[in-house]
Amino acid sequence: MGPLSPTRTMRLWGPRSLGVALGVFMTIGFALQLWGGPFQRRLPGLQLRQSWASTPGPAVPSCPPRQRLVFLKTHKSGSSSVLSLLHRYGDRHGLRFALPARYQFGYPKLFQASRVKGYRPQGGGTQSPFHILCHHMRFNLKEVLQVMPSDSFFFSIVRDPAALARSAFSYYKSTSSAFRKSPSLAAFLDNPRAFYQPGARGDHYARNLLWFDFGLPFPPEMRTKRGNPHPPRDPNPPQLPSGVGRRAHTLDPNALFHPVPTVADGHSQTSSSASLDLRSSSFIQWNLAWLDSVFDLVLVAEYFDESLVLLADALCWSLDDVVGFMHNAQAGGGQGGSAVGDGGLTAEDRQLSARARAWNNLDWALYVHFNHSLWARIKQYGQSRLDSAVAELRARREALAKHCLVGGEALDPKYITDRRFRPFQFGSGKVLGYVLQSGLSLQDQEECERLATPELQYKDKLDAKQFPPTVSVPLKTSRLPSP
Repeated sequence: MGPLSPTRTMRLWGPRSLGVALGVFMTIGFALQLWGGPFQRRLPGLQLRQSWASTPGPAVPSCPPRQRLVFLKTHKSGSSSVLSLLHRYGDRHGLRFALPARYQFGYPKLFQASRVKGYRPQGGGTQSPFHILCHHMRFNLKEVLQVMPSDSFFFSIVRDPAALARSAFSYYKSTSSAFRKSPSLAAFLDNPRAFYQPGARGDHYARNLLWFDFGLPFPPEMRTKRGNPHPPRDPNPPQLPSGVGRRAHTLDPNALFHPVPTVADGHSQTSSSASLDLRSSSFIQWNLAWLDSVFDLVLVAEYFDESLVLLADALCWSLDDVVGFMHNAQAGGGQGGSAVGDGGLTAEDRQLSARARAWNNLDWALYVHFNHSLWARIKQYGQSRLDSAVAELRARREALAKHCLVGGEALDPKYITDRRFRPFQFGSGKVLGYVLQSGLSLQDQEECERLATPELQYKDKLDAKQFPPTVSVPLKTSRLPSP
């Protein structure tokens, strides 16, 4: 998707779809936020190439790399691993990050431009431009566009709500009142309304967390005065936009959410476990169409490597720029990397997954939608070309891990004595991290450190680089907040 106007306009609407959308708009008071290269130093033996996307055929003209980026970092979706790539790329290329004063932009409140460190409103004096906005926030387009230009590349990542629920329950057990009161995830999903109270402290982690992070409004039946889990009503609601998008399609209220299998290039999943009432499908489709108009690409955690190849292609980056290690993964868990499917699960686990998707029905609709769009892009990119690039990405990651890391993999935090590389521990599971090999050359040490540094320590490193402290203060990782 090329540069868009400041409104980041929607796709072309047909007359029937426009009528449906207007009806939804008028009845639910829809008032959203529409306004409101490669390693410079090569590690020995890796043979990293200058160009990764080499395929037979006519030469492809070179393109300038995209360096104005907005990444919506969603929770428990593999987003820390994407953040690590952005940290490393921006650090290596001297780009300027829009950083929070601490580690998040006022989450769970909607993003506000004023929370960006060093931000000055237009007319408030000179200000160095920001290249990358990528830390945890609840998305708010109007305020994001106060910080980043409208032709920035907007992207995010989603995860199957069943897998996300398992990870969130473990990680936010002490944070969400609903999870804290429940003895197990199975008990919670068996009768979630016995534990969940809309608006209660931390309970946004317990239902439709992706939908929440994207800053979308909740349907009337999910709203509550307490906690205000939906964006405030705009006194001047936006008019329905017109325009076209690269992934334009006609909105049919009955098209997306019938409980029928959805197949994407041989990868199938069914929405029957969380089929949606068609009365609410227009509301959901409106929100999904709006996201399509804003986000240039949405990655899928279950197809993480495939997503990275598409990201590198869209940004005109080299494959080396998106080779990295997994971050913020819990022992025995992981974050993505395996395809959606319940074939290897027990009957009890499959039932649990079905309940998780039904309870998180908005997230499931969002996930199905972006799973479709990902595989549509894969088809356009070419399956054989993708398979080759994914194989090369994995080979390079494995070579980097063997060269940089003790054991060639992530380790239990008890083995990580260097505080620069010990990930912040939160929740009931152990968050894995990395120990660097000894005897690395100075050049290799620098690159391996970039690959192994956890997100919170890397944010502090970038902060000190952009805002040099007058007095050196040692990092106290024990006081770092929840990511």
